[in-house]
Amino acid sequence: MPKAGIIYNDVKPVACRVAGELKDQLKAAGWDVVITTGAGGILGYATPESPVCHTPIDFLKPPEFDEEISFAVVLGGDGTVLSAARQVASLGIPLLTVNTGHMGFLTETYLNNLPLAMEKVMAGEYQVEQRTMIAVRVFRDNSLLWEALCLNEMVIHREPLTSMCHFEIKVGKHALVDVAADGVIISTPTGSTAYALSAGGPVITPDVEVLQLVPICPHSMASRALVFANTEPVTIFPVNLERLVMVVDGNAGCYVLPTDRVQVEKSPYYARFIRLQLPEFFRILREKLGWGLPHVAKPTSVELP
Repeated sequence: MPKAGIIYNDVKPVACRVAGELKDQLKAAGWDVVITTGAGGILGYATPESPVCHTPIDFLKPPEFDEEISFAVVLGGDGTVLSAARQVASLGIPLLTVNTGHMGFLTETYLNNLPLAMEKVMAGEYQVEQRTMIAVRVFRDNSLLWEALCLNEMVIHREPLTSMCHFEIKVGKHALVDVAADGVIISTPTGSTAYALSAGGPVITPDVEVLQLVPICPHSMASRALVFANTEPVTIFPVNLERLVMVVDGNAGCYVLPTDRVQVEKSPYYARFIRLQLPEFFRILREKLGWGLPHVAKPTSVELP
């Protein structure tokens, strides 16, 4: 009997309803179905009183989810997709992402198209697109304090955000660089259209094997976004008297003390997304962000002299 999974946002009534309906439909079609919420991929925040507050990366998979699952349907917005990607990354399960949220930049289809999408997926008529993920770890006194699997970005800054910080950052075997800014972002290509884009970083197509470092409101005009090979691990040393805050994918994080170090490297795991048509990244940029739309004053014809 083929096996499928469902991961849904349990705070959205529509996602809860559709998850139940989809489970019944798959079972009626002869599928074994396991279901869970996306809450297991939300890693939480450590506090000064409880600095260790995380689930190890390899222990995020939900109960009853295993390598026998052919695919999993994700019902929610981008936050649910980020959580689900962390939950099943170690299993390599491809995800059909269905938008029940707002922006839905990471989702593949909408609820009104779900019946047709399920027909194609159950028939195996789809492609799988792999997205790079990064592992983020905080070390204190050479001991692992906190870790997370990240699809979009890692951000480290001071509380409040408007205060300038100093960082020494080592990329691979290159010499240390000094960055003075409100904070820094380490982003994947997937995350290049998220916080990194708002901070002035470039948009990177998902198939490019790179990471980027983006200073947030840098103090120097020469301190700008840096794109480098994702084979290069990154180590961040905070050079501050006060503690900093680190946030991963917007829903997990911890405090970072001046004596801590943050390590970021490409994960051996990938987020795997089901694509019902050929991946066309520029189309998504147009639809979601308005990039590359025709200019209203563009001439329709050119008269030659």
